Amino acid sequence: MKIITLIKQVPDTTEVNVDPETGNLIREGNNVKMNPFDLYGIETAMQIKKMHKNVNVISLTMGPPSAIAVLDESLSMGCEDAYLVTDRRFAGADVLATSYTLSQVVKKIDDYDIVICGKQTTDGDTAQVGPEVAEFLGIPHVPYVKDIVKVSDKKIQVTTSYEDYDQILEVDL
Repeated sequence: MKIITLIKQVPDTTEVNVDPETGNLIREGNNVKMNPFDLYGIETAMQIKKMHKNVNVISLTMGPPSAIAVLDESLSMGCEDAYLVTDRRFAGADVLATSYTLSQVVKKIDDYDIVICGKQTTDGDTAQVGPEVAEFLGIPHVPYVKDIVKVSDKKIQVTTSYEDYDQILEVDL
């Protein structure tokens, strides 16, 4: 089984600096960290790895060269492989451009069973990259996953929770 976790480097503060010429966030320097919600995504992948044998977890991020730090962190958490997609032309990419780019890299990685994303990012806060990546890939999207119930070679069963309403969903891998 191959799991791809999408992660992002975000500012480690509520005070962000913006380039006055481009309007883009300045992400270089020591004031960055892995998006906290993506830590849950990696942890979820590791839980699946404990439940199912022969699982390979890959982390993927799009960002500046400094984003390699979050990939290193993902490797220290148990991911076996990590990919950085970087180009100055990606600076200031909106949700649609980011989702499309990430989906194309996921297609290149190929032969994946699950793509896991954190709920949202602390810098953009749109919560739309995951659903849009799923749309570009033509795969099911399950939001607000609370628990992994069961994993087999062909299906995953999860508990989702939204506004105190829980339901169990089963999705084909």
